[in-house]
Amino acid sequence: MRIAVTIFLTDETITPTRLARELEQRGFAGLYLPEHTHIPVERTTPYPAGGDLPPEYGRTLDPFVALGQAAAVTDRLGLGTGITLVAQHDPIDLAKQIATVDHLSGGRFTLGLGFGWNVEEAADHGVQWRTRRELVRDRMALMRALWADEPTAYDGEFGSVRASSAHPKPVQKPRGPVVGPRTLIGGAAGPKLFSHICEYADGWLPIGGRGLGETLPLLRAAWVDAGRDPGALQVVPYAVHPTPGKLAHYAELGIEEVVVQLPPAGEAEVLSALDGYAAFLPNSDDTV
Repeated sequence: MRIAVTIFLTDETITPTRLARELEQRGFAGLYLPEHTHIPVERTTPYPAGGDLPPEYGRTLDPFVALGQAAAVTDRLGLGTGITLVAQHDPIDLAKQIATVDHLSGGRFTLGLGFGWNVEEAADHGVQWRTRRELVRDRMALMRALWADEPTAYDGEFGSVRASSAHPKPVQKPRGPVVGPRTLIGGAAGPKLFSHICEYADGWLPIGGRGLGETLPLLRAAWVDAGRDPGALQVVPYAVHPTPGKLAHYAELGIEEVVVQLPPAGEAEVLSALDGYAAFLPNSDDTV
């Protein structure tokens, strides 16, 4: 099983370059970074995990800039977002950012995307909350048009683009309906989420990975019903606090990659956490 990590990189934590080098040297599979542009102080949206919102949410580095640094100092490490808030981006600009990171990294980028939870943050970007899922779907279709091999126009409900010359192209080749880099959608299990995954993604990025024994068969059934290749579905539990039993359970479900959570901390604490995760790496004698 491949073990990747996620962390809130901020202006107070370990740097992207230091962390990326350490991850590659130690044999971790990838680095996934979250995104928040800002956190409005006057916020009524509750923090999904309960309690007070941790301070790192308002100090998060731009994931594409940080991943660009990580790409420059590594050769094999996977690079991903967990998650990109697609609704909060201009899709033409975002398509360029994604294609550039994938190009410069030699095809190592994974687009983890989601619909968001912070109503106030999204509102400052002009997002209407009730239509955000349809907006993301529309923007993904627009980006696929820009990533196509030939100039391709797109005219959607929320945006359009003329047939254009748009380079670089993502390195990764189309997979069924998916054009662009490896794409995983985050969110809670349900028919609507699963329909989006089957339509324009490679798989699911479930936070924490709870309840997969019950929900994964439902996603697999929806995937097959949508005409997708049964062997191509990827499910990557995200922000996991690993135990041997938990990873063994994931392996029994056919899961091949897990993203474990690192603390949003300085170099010493982060490297200590990596030492603790070493037993779960594929080259460890103690791994699952």
